[in-house]
Amino acid sequence: MTSPGPTDLPPQLSAGPRPAPGPAADEGLARRLRALACTAPLHDLDARKANLTGEYSVYGMAEIALAAIDLVTLNMDFDTGADHDQIVARLLPRIAAQAPGRPAAEHERVARWVLENLINVGSVDRGFRAVYGTFAPDGTYVRRDYDFKLIEEVPGYGGGVYLRTTDEAVNVLVGALDTDVTSAQIAAEVKLEVLISRGRLADAQLAAEQARYRTVQYSQSLRKVLEATRRNVRAVDWLNVVPDMIAEALDHVAERYRHENAILTNIRRARDESEDPEQKRRAAELVDIVKDCIRRHTQLQSRLLEAGPLFRAEQDRQAFATPMTTSGTDLYGHLFAPVLPLPLHRAVRVTDAFFAQGTGLRTPGSVRVTDLVDLLLTPPVERENLGAEMPEPDLIATPDDSRFSEEQLAAARELLDLPADAPRRLSGLLAEARRTDPELPYLVALMAVHAASPPVGTAYRQGEEKLLFGVDDGTELHDPEFGGADLIVGTALLDAAGMAADRTEAA
Repeated sequence: MTSPGPTDLPPQLSAGPRPAPGPAADEGLARRLRALACTAPLHDLDARKANLTGEYSVYGMAEIALAAIDLVTLNMDFDTGADHDQIVARLLPRIAAQAPGRPAAEHERVARWVLENLINVGSVDRGFRAVYGTFAPDGTYVRRDYDFKLIEEVPGYGGGVYLRTTDEAVNVLVGALDTDVTSAQIAAEVKLEVLISRGRLADAQLAAEQARYRTVQYSQSLRKVLEATRRNVRAVDWLNVVPDMIAEALDHVAERYRHENAILTNIRRARDESEDPEQKRRAAELVDIVKDCIRRHTQLQSRLLEAGPLFRAEQDRQAFATPMTTSGTDLYGHLFAPVLPLPLHRAVRVTDAFFAQGTGLRTPGSVRVTDLVDLLLTPPVERENLGAEMPEPDLIATPDDSRFSEEQLAAARELLDLPADAPRRLSGLLAEARRTDPELPYLVALMAVHAASPPVGTAYRQGEEKLLFGVDDGTELHDPEFGGADLIVGTALLDAAGMAADRTEAA
């Protein structure tokens, strides 16, 4: 018997490299990667606690962070969130249990440090970002950004700033990510009912808490839709999507009422029939949790019934609102550019007038004679020579997540530096850029799309000599990577003499 040759191999072995996994398999991997990304800020707390001034290794920062997410989730309401100081106060007993010998001021500092890091106070948008990879339909590996938040600060309707947990934080808390709220809620209710009927109240308490978290998440989804409607009624699909969601949510609430009342009856029966004190205590805690679920469903139902009138009221208000006629002040074009070429004695008059009108009122330090006397007779406070001790800041290097390099930007600008009398088609520019660098066409296309609506007024005020523009004449773009209109891209020369005259008149 001879060994098979290369041509005798089965088709699945003689073929080339296997293609990338399908969309369904890759989506499952992406969901798990996003789940890991949501837990990364919690692990990072334990990694960075060594940077704090003092000995903080005794504290379990991830445990405190999970407790903080739990407290904020359960203390926020539909319209308002959780109070910052109240969350800190409720975290103190858990932190004190980890280090009972440490002072109370240190416990409070740990609580505030954990809470501020969950809000991500040091970042610009107060959010977290993770990078993960997926496969495109053609089998290429693509890196994607996943932006998320755990706890965010939101303004309250009655004033003040409150804390609210995001969907990602609730998913971290219950151990799932991107789960459908309705199906997860039904599964949690069925699981809770089965555990109670079997007398496993310890496991039933965990299932009841997960069901309550899903109820909070459902309310969050509705609240976001209503807030988007208040901002811009056209940004929300009130023709199909939102009515279907409201109808589905009302059916969901009605079904949950029946389940929760039946569960409440079973819990009370288990509490009354049990002789074990521990079972009675757990049953009593379950009664409180299920009652809270019923209260939250009642509140959700009232908001669902108010959603339709709110949409009609916002539609009328936004449709007949008076458009704004005032425009903002362009400091560069209105003040800096005209004043810069002026001599000092003329520029001072302009800047003095501007800052005199632009600064607010200043309240005097002493408005009464008695205040002035007390201020003069109060002895000065002795201060240390070196001043108060400054805490060590937590410095985190900002990653460079730019897609294009400086060399690619320079190459794109050189390619788009066209003569004023020789515009070109976007298709030709993309083909020439592709011969230079495979990534360069994306940057060229981006700059050409921005040129379709050029900021002529801003360039005119800032003294630009030429401006890139793009015009759509109806020609379709034929390109292997891009679609749309084949723009005519060119350079327009601006009237430098007219700009100089305008600046002189403004001065």
